[in-house]
Amino acid sequence: MEKKLDVVAIIKNGIELGMKNLVPILVNALLWILTIWIPYINIGTTIGLAIGIVSKVSRGETISMTEIFDPKYRKYMGEFFLTGGLVMVGVSFGYVLFVIPGIIISIAWCFATLLAVDKGKNPTEAITMSNEVTYGNKGRMFLAYLVLTVVAAVLSAILVNIPVLGAILVLAIYVVVLFAAIGMQAYCYKELCGA
Repeated sequence: MEKKLDVVAIIKNGIELGMKNLVPILVNALLWILTIWIPYINIGTTIGLAIGIVSKVSRGETISMTEIFDPKYRKYMGEFFLTGGLVMVGVSFGYVLFVIPGIIISIAWCFATLLAVDKGKNPTEAITMSNEVTYGNKGRMFLAYLVLTVVAAVLSAILVNIPVLGAILVLAIYVVVLFAAIGMQAYCYKELCGA
């Protein structure tokens, strides 16, 4: 039986998970920015930031302040790039076919790299499994991200008109949105993939 997500639960739990892990995610993101120029190290830190942190958040595990430097993430470079490349090609073809198929494919395959690295699936298994677990939930997932984006855009449009303070508040809104999006992905991954 397929698991059905709820739009409100995705947003609520996503914001909660993102804010609960704000400090370690922020520190790891800043460390990633500082190490972006070191090629071999940066591949592992990118995998740690994009996959390792999301998978740990989904399981409720503690995230260390230097999580992205864990050498285990460099072990999965091939799987990460191969899976990500296949997803990128499929999504690109979908966007060429009048955008909507690209959006649907990007949601259907959104867990592929997570499944390849976190669960050790080969790239085609990861893509197939991601497609299967998102079946019946793509619309709900899309709507949850759309609601978050629209609310952030409306608040930003209102607050940007406040001199000086407005720019700071808009920046704060987008930081919250970034962490909420990470939390939403972690929540959906946990619910649909049994993280």
